[in-house]
Amino acid sequence: MRQTAPPRPQTSPANATMRAYAEIKSKILNNELPPGSSHLEQDLAVLLAMSRTPVREALIRLAEERLVEIRPRHGIRVLPISLKDMSDIYDLLTELEAHAARRAAERGLSRSELANLEAAVAAMDNALRDDDLDAWSRADSAFHESLIAASGNDRLVGTVKLFLDQVHRARQYTLRLRPKPVASNDDHRAVVEAIKARDAIRAHRIHHSHRARAGRLLLDLLAASEKSEF
Repeated sequence: MRQTAPPRPQTSPANATMRAYAEIKSKILNNELPPGSSHLEQDLAVLLAMSRTPVREALIRLAEERLVEIRPRHGIRVLPISLKDMSDIYDLLTELEAHAARRAAERGLSRSELANLEAAVAAMDNALRDDDLDAWSRADSAFHESLIAASGNDRLVGTVKLFLDQVHRARQYTLRLRPKPVASNDDHRAVVEAIKARDAIRAHRIHHSHRARAGRLLLDLLAASEKSEF
């Protein structure tokens, strides 16, 4: 008796939309879909080898995050971010992330929460030791995500993530223009120690100073490179 192969599992509409969202967003953040570029919905569907419906739904979500602009009958345009936009965003990031550091110290973290922060710092150290700036950037992002999550404030997490996504392209562009970020690793280590000591004022002060310096450096590098939009 001939056996037939079991039917292939179907991807649910929700999963298809999430995949389209994740893949398009990744291409935007990594400059594969450059700022200011326009793309037809059908072309994106072909690129992702999927139907237009999940792509359309993903684009609506990306428009809500201000990464793309939907242009009826003309597809989408990847939105650039200006130097003024990034200056405004870093002003907010500096305050919000410093507040997260303060809240993390005030509430006290579990072993697993502290382990996530310490693991990210260790990965940053290892990356610099190997001169692997891409690995350093990933570990740095993991640190900031873990720090924001440690605030215990879900609204803060969602707000900061939107800002981080919007400046990711600029951070990647300046990654190899900046000095080796040893001081950044030291700042992160000091923040973790302040949080472990439940010293909320010191955690806030260290991270506020760190984010403010990082923002000034980013903007200075972009201005010097004459790159005005991302």
